Amino acid sequence: MSRQQQFVLMGRYNRDMNQRLFAAASKLEDDQLCSNMGAFFQSILGTLNHLYVADVMWLQRFAAGSFAGASCLDSVALLAKPTALNQIIYSELEVFLPARKSLDVTICHWSEALQEEDLDRPFSYKNSKEADFCKPFGLVLQHFFNHQTHHRGQLTTLLSQQGVEVGVTDFLLWIDEVTPELA
Repeated sequence: MSRQQQFVLMGRYNRDMNQRLFAAASKLEDDQLCSNMGAFFQSILGTLNHLYVADVMWLQRFAAGSFAGASCLDSVALLAKPTALNQIIYSELEVFLPARKSLDVTICHWSEALQEEDLDRPFSYKNSKEADFCKPFGLVLQHFFNHQTHHRGQLTTLLSQQGVEVGVTDFLLWIDEVTPELA
């Protein structure tokens, strides 16, 4: 499996897990979603918003790059640039869910359009504090997907503390079985 195919798989995993998290979160009352539970982004809603904000920030940076598939990110490039990593863009799940779904579909389409040869190219960008960086594009993509997984792990804990289980979240379940070679 190529690295590009791995990113396609990570995009699908991301999409499916976000749907599970929103389904689980929808079982809670507003005060449970917004309650400061001592997490880095305070609440379940705060953490869901952080994931969305960070995804938009990264995708807007990727859209400005000269990599294959950048046109798949045109709709994200038109979104308002988030102003802070803890910005609450959506305060109601019913409004938030369609935006999250749309972003996840965009990530899936974009990852399918990526080209293997782009993954080793340098990628220059500014972070949220306007500091300049230049790193291999493929490794930045690994960070992009790892960041999502990290915060979804926090969300599953926060949801569990509210009595809501998300179910199995292991990436392993998204990996297809293969036939072992005969000895």
